Amino acid sequence: MIVNGKIINRNVPIDKFNKNTKNINKNNKTSENNFGDILNNKLNSNQEIKISKHAEIRMKERQIDLTDKLKDKINNSIERANKKGVKDSLVIVEDSGFIVNVKSKTVITAFSSNELKESVFTNIDGAVISE
Repeated sequence: MIVNGKIINRNVPIDKFNKNTKNINKNNKTSENNFGDILNNKLNSNQEIKISKHAEIRMKERQIDLTDKLKDKINNSIERANKKGVKDSLVIVEDSGFIVNVKSKTVITAFSSNELKESVFTNIDGAVISE
């Protein structure tokens, strides 16, 4: 690969890339960031779970409070499901249940503990039960 007129070994780890890039933020101020830092921030931002509009409405209706602790448990359950090759999963955490798309880490809908008791869940290929 050629960067700034120099041949770069494409097997070099990203953190070894010392080229600085200039970014202009919303206030038109210039800031310098290491390319590896920018890429790692982008990759890590994709680690956070997403909540669909439908799930937001259901959580509000069912008074499910999405605390940081609950988010972490859902995220860990998604990672466990991903390791098993699950695409869409029922995740049961504490007193709530969530249908999640594992690949996109998106909560599709949410259930309260009362609704979990006698329900049939379709269009899932796995379930994760966490404490």
